[in-house]
Amino acid sequence: MNYLTACFRSRLDRYTHSGSDSGGKQDGLLWYKDSGKHLNGEFSMAVVQANNLLEDQSYIESGSLSSGDSGPYGTFVGVYDGHGGPETSRFINEHLVHHLKRFAAEQQSMSVDVIRKAIQATEDGFMSLVTKQWSMKPQIASVGSCCLVGVICNGTLYIANLGDSRAVLGRAVKATGEVLAVQLSTEHNAAIESIRHELRSSHPNDSNIVVLKNNVWRVKGLIQISRSIGDVYLKKTEFNREPLYAKFRLREPFKMPILSSEPSISTYQLQPHDQFIIFASDGLWEHLSNQEAVDIVQNNPRSVRYVHADTNSNTINLRFF
Repeated sequence: MNYLTACFRSRLDRYTHSGSDSGGKQDGLLWYKDSGKHLNGEFSMAVVQANNLLEDQSYIESGSLSSGDSGPYGTFVGVYDGHGGPETSRFINEHLVHHLKRFAAEQQSMSVDVIRKAIQATEDGFMSLVTKQWSMKPQIASVGSCCLVGVICNGTLYIANLGDSRAVLGRAVKATGEVLAVQLSTEHNAAIESIRHELRSSHPNDSNIVVLKNNVWRVKGLIQISRSIGDVYLKKTEFNREPLYAKFRLREPFKMPILSSEPSISTYQLQPHDQFIIFASDGLWEHLSNQEAVDIVQNNPRSVRYVHADTNSNTINLRFF
């Protein structure tokens, strides 16, 4: 797939999978879309669902990335790995791209600032939803989602991430014909030493900000990721109390958010030897190295080209982009 082939069209293509849409085909627990077009090439998607409640969401849209009459034009990809329930990932799937279009229209361009503002607006919107539903549905405060976003616009790839999902580029080496894996995103998981150091530095008065529990590092002994959308019970102390389930409640109120909603955002100028990008949640990377995943895509050129897998919630989702 050549990401530098500009084939801008006036039409808009949008594909999303939330467990019930008709954009693809259903075969038992398998949902798939063989092939679709976007402005810079092709994509395929597939989901193998292992339970009735799908907590994860995915989204791809290609065309105008602005709510105005003109561009910018490009392709948007989102992988939202939910935990504790489906509410947050569904909210992101429904709102994030619209916020991005609004800010892109205001700036009349795509930029790191546009993506950051769109993610923050999505976080703020979910916070408002939790506030409205707290009295009737308090457990929504414990629902959250990782958020991995890719935007291709004018030859530039923007990668934004909150949580422990990952984007990996397959880059061809002309001299050898190999396709090498290049990690493009930054992960936020307490299992990573630098993340534990970051948490301790930002919470110097909390000796239990990271806890080793059953040989797994967790933030406050509760959650592995340090950044997310949602998880309001670890961001606003007024939601960390009864009637929230006891297992989520901390003994002492906190004065500053424990988890962050600030994404790590990077940019990359796409080159002719860049072959494909894999977007995946931690469920895939727990079983495959970056290079192993790239080899699978490279050796199966007609298979799906966008990978997402989540084994923690008993759901196996595969997508290749």
